[in-house]
Amino acid sequence: MNTLTKQQFKRVWFITGASRGFGALITQAALDDGNAVVATGRNAAAIAERLGESPALLTFALDVTNEAQAKAAVEAAVDKFGRIDVLVNNAGFGLLAAVEESSDAEVRRIYETNVFGLLNVTRAVLPVMRKQRSGHVINTSSIVGYQAAAGVGVYSSTKFAVEGITEALHAELRPLGIHVTMIEPGFFRTDFLDASSLAVGKTIIGDYEETSGRLRRLAGEINHNQPGDPARLATAMIRLVDAETPPLRLPLGTDTLKALAEKNAYVTAETQTWKSLSASTDFPA
Repeated sequence: MNTLTKQQFKRVWFITGASRGFGALITQAALDDGNAVVATGRNAAAIAERLGESPALLTFALDVTNEAQAKAAVEAAVDKFGRIDVLVNNAGFGLLAAVEESSDAEVRRIYETNVFGLLNVTRAVLPVMRKQRSGHVINTSSIVGYQAAAGVGVYSSTKFAVEGITEALHAELRPLGIHVTMIEPGFFRTDFLDASSLAVGKTIIGDYEETSGRLRRLAGEINHNQPGDPARLATAMIRLVDAETPPLRLPLGTDTLKALAEKNAYVTAETQTWKSLSASTDFPA
């Protein structure tokens, strides 16, 4: 099967959250580029209905919070295509609430998908890539995975976790011939701000009206008016995977580029201001 796969398809992609949004667009772009795709999501029928039938496409029902399902999906992928060259950890959702407004249940639910789910799928795929001594793991972070914002603190923290995991994976897998990249999309014109992708905290505290409350109002105003073009993001993913030396971090959107520059400048200035106190904690030379 390996030889046949190499002859038929450019690469084999494994994509989570492929039923809509970025996942569906990346799946279509990969198929159009001559790749085979294992497109997974909670509703495999919806993926098949959207994308149709193709020898290059395998749809598979996968709730990333279920480790057994993740392993079964990987086994099905290898059984059909013989290998996995690209993993796109795309499944996830947002939580709009101040940190104090976020309930224990809401926090645990988003971590189960955005962090533990990503780990479930990654652990299932990596034995395949290690055996191949090749592959590319792509983890979806966010503009708020680099610069946190009021009103999405818990969501930001899940993406900070993804960034830490990705940086470690990059160091661990590079000697094995496996690339690792985190993408950091800004605000793109998808359904991410719809109720299907964005949970809104049930608790509202008046003291946060001008911070998380402001973002709650803004989300409704900018929904489907965001500056980023999701189709162009999907095209960028093909270029990323084709790169001979892909980056560890890929900001996507001018808003993300601006956020990174602002945070880097802030950290540099603050570090310089407090440098003397920071250095004072070493043992005397």
